[in-house]
Amino acid sequence: MKFEQYHISDDIKNNLEKLGFKRPTDIQFKSIPSIMAGEDVLAIAQTGTGKTAAFAIPIIDKIHKFKSSKRSYGIKCIVLAPTRELAQQIGEVFTKLSRHTRVKTFSLVGGVEQDSQIAKLQDGIDILIATPGRMFDLINQDVIHLDGVSTLVLDEADHMLDLGFIEDIKYIKKMLRNKHQTLFFSATINEEIKKLAYSQVKSEAIRIQVSPKDKVSKNIAHFVMFVEMDDKRFFLERFIRENPESRMIIFVRTRVRAERVAKAMARVDIETVTIHGEKEQEERSEIMRKFKQGHGNILIATDVSARGIDIADIDYVVNYDLPDRLENYVHRVGRTGRGVNKGTAISFCSSEEKGLLEDIQKFLNKPIEVIQVHKHVYEQTRTVPTEVRDLRSIINQDEIHRKKKKAKKKVKKPKRKKA
Repeated sequence: MKFEQYHISDDIKNNLEKLGFKRPTDIQFKSIPSIMAGEDVLAIAQTGTGKTAAFAIPIIDKIHKFKSSKRSYGIKCIVLAPTRELAQQIGEVFTKLSRHTRVKTFSLVGGVEQDSQIAKLQDGIDILIATPGRMFDLINQDVIHLDGVSTLVLDEADHMLDLGFIEDIKYIKKMLRNKHQTLFFSATINEEIKKLAYSQVKSEAIRIQVSPKDKVSKNIAHFVMFVEMDDKRFFLERFIRENPESRMIIFVRTRVRAERVAKAMARVDIETVTIHGEKEQEERSEIMRKFKQGHGNILIATDVSARGIDIADIDYVVNYDLPDRLENYVHRVGRTGRGVNKGTAISFCSSEEKGLLEDIQKFLNKPIEVIQVHKHVYEQTRTVPTEVRDLRSIINQDEIHRKKKKAKKKVKKPKRKKA
């Protein structure tokens, strides 16, 4: 089935065509009819499968058909996201899909001054995409009113509920005076969070799962390499030099680690940009905007960027540090291999991280393929200057070295004759 066969407005169909969307993905095919029918939905699907469009298309269509002009009479839909970057990313998708329609959307995040945001809200909007903190600030200031809201969406619902936003969600739902629809979307979810989610939807809510057994998309090849903590910078340098034209996201555990890795790369003349929670929101937004536009190939990030950031042309994800939160492994590696693209993720695992690796593999219900690094290769990667050779040539040298050793073993010494 193609999007042109859906009973949605021609303006949305035109937007989808311009964006290169011809056929719905599995999650879109399964979710859109239920959402259009007004049902509550709990949807779980792998990263990069088009979850945002799965709820954006029917929501925009419903509001567009309801309105007779571009004038807004109050917020009709709220989309809540756990991070500022994700809220802005969702906002971009809604903006692109609602062009030339009667629907007005707005992304509301903290970390920036309120005055311009308040002015935009007072102009009138139909769809509000927000992080909970700033939204509650403006609700308390009597700037945001929820009287007309008919749809509530939680994106990355597991993270929202796990962060303790359940009371905030209950509070919002009490403020919704009209009968409303609740949509929960996520890439990962556990039984406890699932119960919390179901407690906030109608008993007959539709549960949609796409590839629930395999949490990582089949478009992503993911591997692990055993590298000691102090040696990771050498392997990262080699990997970057081996793939000079490739676009990468390097994930680290903390803001301090991000800056240290960036400085280590700068010392060997590798240019990177970093993004983490300690940076001002305007700087974070600008960094992400430029990176999406192709300015720079290497982004070093903490888990603030692990969920929902949609950059289509990421060739590699490198887990420089394994994540503390198991589900963040899925979200990190899901930054590559998005849509129909293929991608590769490589994790560096040190001795002290082996317990984390075991937990991640249990979470995935399958082992992660190991890239074996021969001692000869490992030592050369640590000690040989970059300008002498790259990692691929080291591996080739190692192959020659091992073949020679095998050949020597095959040559048998002649037996001595007895006197």
